[in-house]
Amino acid sequence: MCTMIAQKAPIAGSGKGPEGWFQLGQVYIGYDHPFHASLDHALTIDFVNEAVGPGARTAVELDLASARDFAERILAAVIEAEAYEGRAEAVTAPDPVKEE
Repeated sequence: MCTMIAQKAPIAGSGKGPEGWFQLGQVYIGYDHPFHASLDHALTIDFVNEAVGPGARTAVELDLASARDFAERILAAVIEAEAYEGRAEAVTAPDPVKEE
């Protein structure tokens, strides 16, 4: 059964696909049956540029624990980068899950 959990957001950056580097336009994030990972369900992150075509795509499928750790580490790095850049919105980063 499909979960119908899906998010879409515009993004700016670059991704690398089979044809090389390309500009990103959107990210799709969902939780459903993966295409490749050996999991019943996975959090999928799909970086795309729909204007370029199907070759402009980079995707990952993560289990929930990996996805949570990834999200926490991204937020910690963003907060640290904002502090480095002297941005007023910089706040204290949460402690990421410790590696074992």
